[in-house]
Amino acid sequence: MKLKDLEIIVTSPPAPGWGGRYWIFVKLTTDNGIVGWGEVYAASIGPDAMRAVINDVFARHMQGENPENTELMFRRAYSSGFTQRPDLSVMGAFSGLEIACWDILGKAHDRPVYAMLGGLMNERIRSYTYLYPLARHDHDAFWTSPDLAAESAAEMVAQGFTAVKFDPAGPYTMRGGHMPAMRDISRSAAFCKAIRGAIGDKADILFGTHGQFSTGGAIRLAQALEPYAPLWFEEPVPPDNIEAMARVARATHIPVATGERLTTKAEFAPILRSGAATILQPALGRSGGILETKKIAAMAEVYNAQIAPHLYAGPIEWAANIQLAANIPNLLMAETIQQGGDFHLALINHTITWEDGYILAPTAPGLGIEVNEDLARAHPYTGGGLHLEMQEAPCRYRGENHFEGGAPAKKPAK
Repeated sequence: MKLKDLEIIVTSPPAPGWGGRYWIFVKLTTDNGIVGWGEVYAASIGPDAMRAVINDVFARHMQGENPENTELMFRRAYSSGFTQRPDLSVMGAFSGLEIACWDILGKAHDRPVYAMLGGLMNERIRSYTYLYPLARHDHDAFWTSPDLAAESAAEMVAQGFTAVKFDPAGPYTMRGGHMPAMRDISRSAAFCKAIRGAIGDKADILFGTHGQFSTGGAIRLAQALEPYAPLWFEEPVPPDNIEAMARVARATHIPVATGERLTTKAEFAPILRSGAATILQPALGRSGGILETKKIAAMAEVYNAQIAPHLYAGPIEWAANIQLAANIPNLLMAETIQQGGDFHLALINHTITWEDGYILAPTAPGLGIEVNEDLARAHPYTGGGLHLEMQEAPCRYRGENHFEGGAPAKKPAK
């Protein structure tokens, strides 16, 4: 069995667009006709440029190879061009292709991927969701309203979630870490107070940031949040400054989480060694694929750290996250888009089951999903933006920092 053909499909979710502006799916076919699906999570270049990277990685390192040889193909891609260091775009491309290889192998052996990683550890995978506006909410007002966030949190807990995430702390910008505006600190504390008041101890609150603060600014913010006992403080400083993150971790009782922007064990290992975070959030479409992230999880286990796979992408990366989550012993929880996301689930013909706050480990072969290829092709991306984008303007210290994330939601038609 050899890898023969590659197709790339770039799909744009319809409004409101939770999960980013577009998703890059890869379809691999072997010489004996087995099809495997993967997803590339890479945001630093546009989808047309990323197509070229994916095609090059496949042709250069994978085409004609046995899909079983994921370790060999990883080392080829990782070492390409005399590098042997993480390259975000190359490893993003390889990650999606490697996921597709595991999908092929599972189908070839009629087993789910987790069965080939060491078997089933977690039949039910605790999940969490970001807080999104409810149908009755004003989408513009939602992002700065503690009361609306509390209503959304209460609804998510009523559905069965035992953890919810939110990020009211202001913009993330290309300028690096900034000192938060006092208004942003006050709003963040108000969100925590309102949400904790609405859900009590029925669920954990997960405080999301996106690496936007200076070291001192992150510590000031953490001090304001501590009374509400968040389960984690996510990526409080830029991910390129591990020692700064470690200083934040030492200064707060809130566990620090990080990892969505990191790739390969080479970038996760210093986080663990420094004590910068005790919760790792790899995105499997970027982190090196399934086998590499299994290694990251094993490293974390030695440091008594937990894994919470990140998801702000499409359903194929979600499926890969779930296969890993079903296998590892140090799983904390896995991110979902609501209960899986209406469009996400439609793209995989509802082949993943979410039930009362948990994802049920699939039993079907490979990734355990059926991709609706026609639907994916029917929603091509035609925009010019990246999947996620930093804000160029600095933090505002007068007036409101109205923040909707790196890819503002497309407004539903009225």
